[in-house]
Amino acid sequence: MRQSFVILIGAAAVASSAFLFAQRRTAPPAQRQQQPATECPPGQTEVRAGRCQAPESAPPSIVDYRPKSTLVVDEHPVPKAKFPVVDIHSHQAATSENMPRLIREMDALNLRVLNNLSGGSGERLKRNVDAIRTSPYRDRFTVFANLDFSGFAAGWGARAAAQLEQDVRNGAIGLKIFKDLGMTARKADGSRIPIDDPELDPVWAAAGRLNVPVLIHTGEPPSFFEPPDYTNERWLELALFPGRRNYDPSKVKFEQLIAERDRVFAKHPKTRFIAAHFAWHGHDLKRAGALLDKLPNVYLEVAAVLYDFGRQPRAAAAFFTKYQNRVLFGKDTYAPSEFPYYWRVFETEDEYFDYYRDYHAFWKLYGMDLPDAVLRKLYYENALKVTPGMPAAGWPRP
Repeated sequence: MRQSFVILIGAAAVASSAFLFAQRRTAPPAQRQQQPATECPPGQTEVRAGRCQAPESAPPSIVDYRPKSTLVVDEHPVPKAKFPVVDIHSHQAATSENMPRLIREMDALNLRVLNNLSGGSGERLKRNVDAIRTSPYRDRFTVFANLDFSGFAAGWGARAAAQLEQDVRNGAIGLKIFKDLGMTARKADGSRIPIDDPELDPVWAAAGRLNVPVLIHTGEPPSFFEPPDYTNERWLELALFPGRRNYDPSKVKFEQLIAERDRVFAKHPKTRFIAAHFAWHGHDLKRAGALLDKLPNVYLEVAAVLYDFGRQPRAAAAFFTKYQNRVLFGKDTYAPSEFPYYWRVFETEDEYFDYYRDYHAFWKLYGMDLPDAVLRKLYYENALKVTPGMPAAGWPRP
């Protein structure tokens, strides 16, 4: 009898513990202070507060899951920008063979000037410029020069500055720095070239003296430097393109690259710098604003980060309005079908529409509904101000 009583007491204790645990697990989310499903094991999701469950049907892969929205809202596609546009960030070369086609495509988009950042240097740059100058479309295409880091050692900076001066005389209207600086570019001794290496100072100073901007691409999105696991919102892109993974203790870190870049900006206040891809701060507008507040010689451009603005339209619109004199339009990849997504985000107040590339963003976009004065500056006025070599004629009167 006593043995049975002990067993009953033990069973009651176990049941009580289970009940208390269940109560703790099913406490309201506000009390538990956790994100949904953070306590669920792999393959399960939270279906009730504290309750995890696996799907009964086999789940699709991330690339196959494409739910169709049932939301019914007004849609206002924008095939043509409201005002003429300077694409400050393109890599599309203009040749005698492709110019007629490019002009037709650009006119349909209201793309007034296409700026090729991959102009090269020396003879290559001269060929790119000559192709434009000898065409009927010399006011529609422009070119930036580039650096060659070969033989980077003492004396390289003076030679590179002299070459930049020659390239500007030959028609370059700016200097583009690719992401290899700071990441893969190497000195003659094999070591990494920091972005703020003093040997580069003559180049930055020359750009200021020549009154041409430096458009600099630094590093990659911060997510590329994080573990490529299922909590990384760029997981699909990193899975598709393993070469973009920078999560490696032996490699340079994102914050180190940003710090090196920002020291260059501060050290050369007479040189105008355009930070490519919104300085990789599109997801952190407070940080982007702090950068602009601290460094009046720095500008931002929007190439390939539309997905960040479209998911925070009110904050982004406030930023673009506050810093309306500091942001330029850029696209990066020249694909005519993709430009209208930019126009729609910037010009409308549309809700919950698709982005053009799944691996960049699996979320929907919302319109920022920018006022005309801000659109004008974003689309062309700031580019004309920051880049004096831009064609001066043919723009709307204020």
